[in-house]
Amino acid sequence: MKLICIGRNYTEHIAELKNEKPTEPVVFLKPDTAILLKKQPFFIPDFSDDVHHEVEILVKINKVGKYIDKKFAPKYYDEIGLGIDFTARDVQQKLKDKGLPWEKAKAFDGAAVIGKWRSKSDYEDLNNINFSLQKNDEVVQKGNTKFMLWKIDEIIEYVSKYFTLKIGDIIFTGTPSGVGRVKNNDKLKGYMEQNEMFSITVK
Repeated sequence: MKLICIGRNYTEHIAELKNEKPTEPVVFLKPDTAILLKKQPFFIPDFSDDVHHEVEILVKINKVGKYIDKKFAPKYYDEIGLGIDFTARDVQQKLKDKGLPWEKAKAFDGAAVIGKWRSKSDYEDLNNINFSLQKNDEVVQKGNTKFMLWKIDEIIEYVSKYFTLKIGDIIFTGTPSGVGRVKNNDKLKGYMEQNEMFSITVK
């Protein structure tokens, strides 16, 4: 399985990192080794002094597809969830400055938190879901899927042009503003509406 990640999908996050607004989705991949194992803490890697949290809505693919029209995209997922795309911001900046790929900054071991899954039928409108991240009981990120530049079904249409989607693949749909550095002993909790979706400790 693969993790397909969308960057720069919320305008306020684009602004806080002083990036240009893209004309089409920014896509990068994480390997399955990036998944943080259940009940394990997140260990800050020794090659970075500035790892940031990026909370994101996740989509789990449930059937194989290629060149999927957005009107058929809902047939390819039943569950959505919440996770974190951990990013070594200092490493990423060096790579961006040289025009190099981001994988060393975003695809390292443990860089992908995958929380609980919920049926999409639990939500009346997938384009109006509130979600948030708490760090040490303080809300540091909050977003709503209505502010996505590219909605879930549009993302599926776009990425399936380039990659065959397979059962178990997970799409990270982008992060809202409020990204920030994590430190040793931070406690991170993610919420979709009122439901706690994950809880992890930083080491």
